[in-house]
Amino acid sequence: MTIARHQHWIGGTETGSSNGECFADLNPIDDSLYAHAARGTATDIEQAVQAAHASFATYGKSLPKEREGWLLRAADLLESKSSDFVDILVDEVGSPLLKAQREVETSIGILRSAAGATRHLAGKTLPTDVSGRLSMSIRRPLGVIAGISPFNVPLIKNIKHSAMPLATGNTVVLLPSEHAPVTALKVATLFADAGFPAGSFNVVTGFGAEIGDTLTCHPLVRMVGFTGSSRVGHHISTLCGERAKRYSLEMGGKNPLVILKDAEIDKAVQGSVIGSFLYQGQICMASSRIYVEKPVYDEFQTKFLAAARHLGMDDLRSPSTMIGPIIHETQRARIKEHLKDAISKGAKLLCGGNWQGNRCEPTVLTDTNAHMQISHEETFGPVTALHCVDSADDALNLANDSNLGLSASVYTTNLTQAMRFAEELKAGMVHVNGTTIQDEPHIPFGGVGDSGFGRESTDPDLSEFTEWKWVTFQHN
Repeated sequence: MTIARHQHWIGGTETGSSNGECFADLNPIDDSLYAHAARGTATDIEQAVQAAHASFATYGKSLPKEREGWLLRAADLLESKSSDFVDILVDEVGSPLLKAQREVETSIGILRSAAGATRHLAGKTLPTDVSGRLSMSIRRPLGVIAGISPFNVPLIKNIKHSAMPLATGNTVVLLPSEHAPVTALKVATLFADAGFPAGSFNVVTGFGAEIGDTLTCHPLVRMVGFTGSSRVGHHISTLCGERAKRYSLEMGGKNPLVILKDAEIDKAVQGSVIGSFLYQGQICMASSRIYVEKPVYDEFQTKFLAAARHLGMDDLRSPSTMIGPIIHETQRARIKEHLKDAISKGAKLLCGGNWQGNRCEPTVLTDTNAHMQISHEETFGPVTALHCVDSADDALNLANDSNLGLSASVYTTNLTQAMRFAEELKAGMVHVNGTTIQDEPHIPFGGVGDSGFGRESTDPDLSEFTEWKWVTFQHN
């Protein structure tokens, strides 16, 4: 079988790395070679930023109807080519079929939502104390926007880091995860086929540890959008802060799911299974801490364990498969270390903990404590911890005992408790009687504390990717 060799996408053309080097993009199911991709250098970043900057001179003046049309065509093309994108997500990052299909569907919605936003870049007429003056404010695009995207939902995040910047008249340089370069380059082809001008969207593939700082610190980059770990996010915030540069961070989570004594247990089990094990737990919104009130704990535990033990781990293209491979060896080692550390310090393994090739079985722990890594660090695998609590107050206090505040859920039929948890949970997103893993194109997506800074969405992005300009006209 011929292994494809992929180049950067810069200025509307395929462009090789300045040093001619490539790196191996592996299929995580068995670590076989999936593709070769250009290994980006600082010189490649410079070329991409310059191409985006040159394109901005005209793209920044494009008409709303033009940007709307390009985005809608991209959405239609993605819909028509959905099977191609599903295949890439399955083979490049180990997405089970249903997760891959859901990712494509969500990405189509993001593009269409961004297309609608092109009509909402509105300014204001302002009152003034100066006689004979007309005062107004207008919005202008920033210029070059950098996007740094992860491996776990690469299509969604590649499009999130580009659709709204493009909708608001900016140009983009995208640095995708080294574990998902082909997905990003497929998006570049999609945008080119949709009619976006050359240079408006650029992709440099490679390793963030090698070229991420070059992109973040480039003086022509006006804003950085990042999705990834809290550690790297804090590093980016420091670099941007030192340069008075805008940034948006969507980082890790240690997301609590609370089940109160009046909850509908079967629904809570279903939400917990999805929240804990969708895409083998490699989702920032995964339910890694489950707090259950004592009166329903035994019933929930029995049903939850039964469901976890029967999750499909077969062919990724089978609709019954939920558990796929962990993306790479470093991440597999992290999961194993977290489990080893927890069990050595007294945690009880209720199910799972074993590996089938590169797949970790759905794993449920109990008796975890604050001295264990798994209690405060993001494991990013199909692992969750069950906690029996005496009261709703205990559940709320424990749920809030983390600096990671991305998503949270509470299952209850008590409206008063639902409203209380919705208001008091320290998370950027709270779901009542729904799983922690949820997203829609137009909602303010993001977290608090070490989980993020800023929000991803059409409304916040209209402000994030533009700057106000005050204009006056003196007519007498």
